[in-house]
Amino acid sequence: MIQMTNVSKTYGDQGTVKALINLSMVVEQGERVAVMGPSGSGKSTLLNLICGLDEPTSGSIKLEGVELASLDDDHRTRLRREKLGMIFQTFNLLPTLTAIENAALPLRLQGLRKRETEERAMAMLDRVGLKIRAHHRPDELSGGERQRVAIARALIFRPPILLGDEPTGNLDSATGEEILRLLDDLHREYNNTILLVTHNDLAAAFCDRILTLRDGQFVKETRTGRNEQVGTAPAGEK
Repeated sequence: MIQMTNVSKTYGDQGTVKALINLSMVVEQGERVAVMGPSGSGKSTLLNLICGLDEPTSGSIKLEGVELASLDDDHRTRLRREKLGMIFQTFNLLPTLTAIENAALPLRLQGLRKRETEERAMAMLDRVGLKIRAHHRPDELSGGERQRVAIARALIFRPPILLGDEPTGNLDSATGEEILRLLDDLHREYNNTILLVTHNDLAAAFCDRILTLRDGQFVKETRTGRNEQVGTAPAGEK
């Protein structure tokens, strides 16, 4: 589903800043993987590359077997709209739109009619427990409610891949746990592939595997179900 092979990313004159170094990772369909690491370890760079918002200096990145390097900007944008759901720490909701309008936005961008998009958005808001707040703007919602709108928006087009950038980072611990339980329920329902970047141990434990990233390289892989340390081999290599 997500396959990275010997991916490196450098910045600056003559590649003086090495954000990622020969990184390899495989995330299978339906799997949940967390990437953890200190600030500056390369987590944000990793997400930007998977989204096609940035290009690797070297190496290969494939989503559902499609090599991102083979796509032009228009096709990458289309891939994000059709294959990738994104959940952000800062919610990234449009402040002038209501919850239902924010949730419906991906469908509107795909050209669907307003009536159909609003019907599907209302159904999705109901699924995340926020139907009663459908016509409220973000500034009228709590942090947890805004994140539920963001989850509804991310999943409304049933993307096969869900990416999370610190999805509980701006929430208190109790609300964060509620969001993680919701994501757990939705994962069982949709069987999508989930990749989370997080500093939160609880969010990471919700996943099947935890990859520890340090100085642009994976240094450890932990399988949460068995609490098994599998050493320093890159994810996907057995």
